[in-house]
Amino acid sequence: MSNNKHTPTAALDGIRIIDLTQLLQGPYATQMLGDLGADVIKVERFRSGDLYRSMTFFDEWIEGTESPCFMPWNRNKRSISLNLKCDDGKAVLRKLIQSADVIVENFRPGVMARLGFSYEDVQTIKPDIIYCSASGWGTSGPYVSRPGQDLLVQGVSGAMTTSGRASDGPVAIGTALCDQVSALNAVYGILAALFHRQRTGQGQLVEVNLLSSAIAFQMQDFFTIQNMGRQFERPQSGIAHPGNGAPFGTYKTLDGYIVIAMGDWHTLVEALEAPHLEKYADSKILFEKRDEIFFEIEEITKTKGTEAWIERLLSFDLWVSRVNQQCAVEHDPQVIHNETFVDVEHPKAGRVKVTNVPVKLSKTPGKIDKPAPLLGQHGKEILSEVGYREEEIAALFKGGVVYSQNEENAL
Repeated sequence: MSNNKHTPTAALDGIRIIDLTQLLQGPYATQMLGDLGADVIKVERFRSGDLYRSMTFFDEWIEGTESPCFMPWNRNKRSISLNLKCDDGKAVLRKLIQSADVIVENFRPGVMARLGFSYEDVQTIKPDIIYCSASGWGTSGPYVSRPGQDLLVQGVSGAMTTSGRASDGPVAIGTALCDQVSALNAVYGILAALFHRQRTGQGQLVEVNLLSSAIAFQMQDFFTIQNMGRQFERPQSGIAHPGNGAPFGTYKTLDGYIVIAMGDWHTLVEALEAPHLEKYADSKILFEKRDEIFFEIEEITKTKGTEAWIERLLSFDLWVSRVNQQCAVEHDPQVIHNETFVDVEHPKAGRVKVTNVPVKLSKTPGKIDKPAPLLGQHGKEILSEVGYREEEIAALFKGGVVYSQNEENAL
């Protein structure tokens, strides 16, 4: 057996993705494919680019120009800024499609058809194309013309009524979870379609939407509601799921918060040194009196610091963890061990910290070798790859068909 070492190839090496997406749902899906080695060509609107480039938090920008909304979802991609309102721009996109394996788009239903790039249109250009359409509500139905966005879908899907306390109104999940779950669904649909094409030579249409993804993410809750005839009711305490009893929840400590999940009740009572809590040692009581029990436990947890409780409860093999503020997560010892954050160099923002590829593959590992691109940064090289000559490329830039923010590429 040879001991020669070699650089592992990426799992999706040789796969080209045409990324016609913006904001979060679509870009996260294509970024995941790029992390696995696919060549992702991000086709952005002429001059203005992805809408997320113009959005930020705190009304602040990284190094004065770069968006913290855009950069996290667009690494491992190359950008071309293309005018799809003109025939020459559409001709460029057709050439790109001829070289591609997958198209991903998340325009409102009907937009791609009006541009002349519906699934049926694209099949005439590349018959074995895999075409992923990601939408908010689906491609047809009573909501098809409505804006589809994460917070709106949280409302319709019921997700906002499962968090918080009974006295609260609906509580939004504090991250764009519907977008991200739908992106994961898009990726597994695309990978399945690629596998099918490898076996049969046939492409296909892959459709995902935020609403179906958000509901599927709550499948345990919906199964219970629909098959047991019971509606979940939120507790008034910090019990963390409306279907669970005590002690499942978040508790104040002297200097922060801890989370207590599952564990033997008698063991917890011993660890808390609270024999008076033995009166609740019945599963029915633990649910029916969960608010009362929660506040009794919290009076005890508030007497010691977080680390003291972590050490003590773990010594009893109970399920416990600290609650980290987001700014402290990168310093958590397990996060450091897992190499969850890495640094990359961006041409304008400089050295920035990004979340690492979360999936570990032993033979075809993913990697981050490109930061989020500048608008149109790779236009010249992409055009060259699909057969445009140097003078033709110059004419496309001059004629307002292709745009590049990168001065070295601007002709």
